Amino acid sequence: MSNAILRGLRIVESAAFVAAPSASMTLAQLGADVIRIDPLGGGIDANRWPVTAEGKSLYWAALNKGKRSIRIDIAKPEGRELAQALITAPGENAGLFITNFPATGWLDYEALRKLRGDLVMVNITGDPTGRTALDYTVNAAAGFAYLTGPTDVAGPVNNVVPAWDLVTGQSAALGLIAAERHRRLTGEGQLVRIALSDVAFATAGTLGYIADATINRAERPHYGNDVFGAYGHDFVTRDGKRLMLVAITRGQWETLKKATGLGEKFELAARALDLDFAREGDRYRGRAAITAILERWFAERDFAAAADALETAGVCWGPYQTFQEMLRNDPRASAANPLFQSVEQPGIGRYLMPGSPLDFAASPRGAVARAPILGEHTDEILLGVLKLTDRAVGELHDRGLVAGV
Repeated sequence: MSNAILRGLRIVESAAFVAAPSASMTLAQLGADVIRIDPLGGGIDANRWPVTAEGKSLYWAALNKGKRSIRIDIAKPEGRELAQALITAPGENAGLFITNFPATGWLDYEALRKLRGDLVMVNITGDPTGRTALDYTVNAAAGFAYLTGPTDVAGPVNNVVPAWDLVTGQSAALGLIAAERHRRLTGEGQLVRIALSDVAFATAGTLGYIADATINRAERPHYGNDVFGAYGHDFVTRDGKRLMLVAITRGQWETLKKATGLGEKFELAARALDLDFAREGDRYRGRAAITAILERWFAERDFAAAADALETAGVCWGPYQTFQEMLRNDPRASAANPLFQSVEQPGIGRYLMPGSPLDFAASPRGAVARAPILGEHTDEILLGVLKLTDRAVGELHDRGLVAGV
């Protein structure tokens, strides 16, 4: 765990893909005991890429840090009953369940509520209508793909980051905590639903894009690496390195002028265009002229000199880095940052693992917990949570209903 602020909460997860596993991982990194129900052979994402040369899923290990794993044959009725017993097991801080599987059959909320009346269940779906949807299809429908990509691209460009999965996961974690607080105050459990497409379309509204399309009848095109509505652009230095530069506020604009000494040239360009670059909207309208001036400045300097000038003046900027370059050069992605620790993941190796980005003053960060091995905690959970006897656990193994590592 990263810290123990949620110590005492026990959450059961039955999930795949990104949104639901990331939701419960977020809670595990805050100290909650998250128990993952895994099929005997692993779930549908147990081998998802990226993988090691031996085929071990780095994806699965990354999304399941800090959890415990129990392997149950949920294809059999007896296995499903065992999973239901775990989901609804007694305990004041238990009865909390996260899934992105259909809330039907043995996962039907009403069926589970008969076993525990105050159950809190968070069900993540792709679409509120019940249609199958993933981050890729939701992003396509939400308009953002037509804003992404170079200016000379006519069609949509997908985002490589599964943004709606990640935002939905954080929202689901928040939803579970809110429902758990409601239960503490009222004694009532409830079913909480959240859909990826609702998160995406709500975000389009939150950022003003729906209002822009409605009020201004705007159909925004690709703007490449320009920042819409203000000034921001990418540049290449004399030695071929690339960086991103942003000047949204007036203060940021002033620091850029100070760093580059280009204030007079910017002023001449603004007058020629009848614009006032002190205004962020005018900087956006005059972005081509600003960029042309800055391109020459960067082309005359190596990256180190340009970076020193920008940093000294307090300009908002950042280098473009591959993942390998980030690990080599950026202290924020190293053990120097308390967010990260070097952890050994069985079957994979040692590498940097992040804990929770949240830093609580009253709950200091602890050790970053690795992901479990499939079935690593099967007996521990059967004995400690369901209070089964050693003999009963042995019988479950003999019948092939559960499995360990």
